[in-house]
Formats: sequence, C-alpha cells, structure tokens
Amino acid sequence: MNASGDRQVILVLQGGGALGAYHIGACKALAEAGYEPDWVTGISIGAINACIVAGNPPAQRLAALEALWQDISRPDGWGEVLSGPALRLFNTGSAMEALLVGQPNFFVPRVPNPLFAPTGTVEATSFYDTSPLRDTLLRHADFARINARTTRLSLGATRVTTGELVFFDNARQPLAPEHVMASGSLPPGFPATAVDGELYWDGGCVSNTPLEAVLHDPPAGDALVFMIDLWNPCGPAPGSIDEVTWRQKQIQYASRTTHHIEVVARQFNLQRRVALAGAAPADPAVPDAPDLVSGRLDIVHVVYQPSAEEVSNSDAEFSRPSIERRSAAGYHDMHAALAQAPWTVKHAAAVGSMVHRFTAGAMSSRVY
Repeated sequence: MNASGDRQVILVLQGGGALGAYHIGACKALAEAGYEPDWVTGISIGAINACIVAGNPPAQRLAALEALWQDISRPDGWGEVLSGPALRLFNTGSAMEALLVGQPNFFVPRVPNPLFAPTGTVEATSFYDTSPLRDTLLRHADFARINARTTRLSLGATRVTTGELVFFDNARQPLAPEHVMASGSLPPGFPATAVDGELYWDGGCVSNTPLEAVLHDPPAGDALVFMIDLWNPCGPAPGSIDEVTWRQKQIQYASRTTHHIEVVARQFNLQRRVALAGAAPADPAVPDAPDLVSGRLDIVHVVYQPSAEEVSNSDAEFSRPSIERRSAAGYHDMHAALAQAPWTVKHAAAVGSMVHRFTAGAMSSRVY
C-alpha cells in the first residue's frame, strides 16, 4: 500500500543522540499507514537512522532499526520498574555510565585521555573512539542497496576547515560508513571523520535541521515531508541547574528549525503565486522549479515532547527502557498525527505549501 499516491515522500530526521529512538516509533507508524520514504535526509543520530532506513528494503526497516538500537544500548532493567525522582536518578546514572565507559558497538573512551596524547594525532582531538560504529553500520545497513539509489539518502556534515554545512547524497556520489560517521562526529566527544581528504564534524555544529537538503534541491511535483524533530524549542522555565542545562540544549539543538521550515514553505508559495501570475520564468528573483502550478508541498513537523524523567544528559542516556519509552512516544505521536492527516485536504489554488505541526498532542496547520 502506498498511502501517498503519486506524491514523493521525504523523511527528515534531526540529530539528538539517544533521543533518536523516537524516530523508531515514528517510522513504525508511517510504515503501518503505508508511507514509505522515497528520500531520507538526516544529521547526526538522524543520519544513522536514515542510513538504516535507506539501507534496507521496506519490509525489513523496522527490524533493522530495532536491532541497531539493541546493539548500541544496555539492558539496565531497573529503568523498567522505577518512576518519578527515582527514575530521574537512574537516568542520570545511566547517562554518566555512557560518558565514563562508552556504549557497546558505538564508542569507547580513549585511554590515555586526549589531554595526554601527542598534539596533532587523532587521539589528541576527541575523548572517544567511534571505530566500533563502522562495523555496526555495515552489520545493519546494505551499502550496495544505498548506492543502487533505491531510496535517496542525504547526510549533513560540517567541513572542519571552512565551517560549511555539506550534504553527502547518494544521488551524486557513492556513500560509505564514513559519510554516516562524519555526520555524527560531534566534537570534542567524537573525532572528525575523513572523507575524500577533508575532515568533517557533526552537521549539528552548523545546523541540526536536515531540511536544508530539501531546500537546496526542492522536489518537483507533489511532495510530502515528514520532519521528525527530537528537540523542542518550547518548554517551561527551569528550576534547577540540571533543568537549565536541559532547556539550553533544547533551544540550541532545535537550531532555528521553525525558520528553516518557513523558508522552504515561503519559497514554494512564492513559486506558485509567480506561476499563476504568468511571470517570466527567467526572472532571477524567482527560484527555479518545475511544475509550479500543479505541484504541492506539505511539511508535517512532528516534535518530541520529552517526559518529566528526561535529564540534562538524556542525549547520552542509552538504557533500553528509555529507548523503548522514546520509541513508544514516537509511535504514539506519529499515529495521532496520521489520524488527523490535514495534508490530505486540497489546497487553495494559490497555495503551494502548507506546514502541519504536531507537538504535545495538538496539530496546527499554517500557510506562510
């Protein structure tokens, strides 16, 4: 079943470390509803999840995502039975465990500490070694399938020497585990990853919003974007240092998401109005795109609403109970958004794009 009909489906996955388990449930709800992505774009943990989606056939994607997260997590059974302040204390300890000893099949601490490593060596530039991640990616994603371009894959990374955000794209180049790792090389924890002689850090150093890949190469015809964000820019005023750190992270890593969405939506609506007015397509002030009159873009923006048990280092908290809770939240939220499906309502002729936001159980739609 293809619930999107002839519309191109684009899946946009934000970075956020262990919070990325939210993507698992969201992808499950989308698959159950018949929405399979034609194009997946991601940054950081979103790039890792995007790689798994693009690197597996639709029937195997969910199992592959769940297997990946099983591999990079620990059982930590106490998290299944605790609640309230006790669960917050457990989650704090779980995050500290990850920072002290690393995560299986993902990253391990450098010994000796990089402060004691010779300047100019890789060991001197990060606190962790991420080489285990390469084998994990190869185990859970088929890069031959990725490079066959069955599903388009775009991964955002920051070029260390220029500060430029670039997207590795299987529509333009073959992709390997290094391209995925580059997108998630968040300093100073993780080392820069070398790709074609250049060093790259996490794309979130510049922008944690992989929607920019869509802005750089806007789709022709009808498209439906599911943008699944892990950081909510809105939240209550903090009452403790831990809450201050958590709120600061949410604001920082939300990374002007709303602005990027508005830019994309406004561009499509400008194109539609210009086309309807019969303006000359050669006008340099008008972004070029085909099918301006008939094309339609809907952006479905689903944002994780963190539970009260999340702590300031929740992005490093990989216990399986927390992963299961976040995955369940992603499924619940996406399922609720799909039940409303405002993107199935016909647009007015002058509207090229609408944005549908779902957060904290509420859906709102807007034209920019």
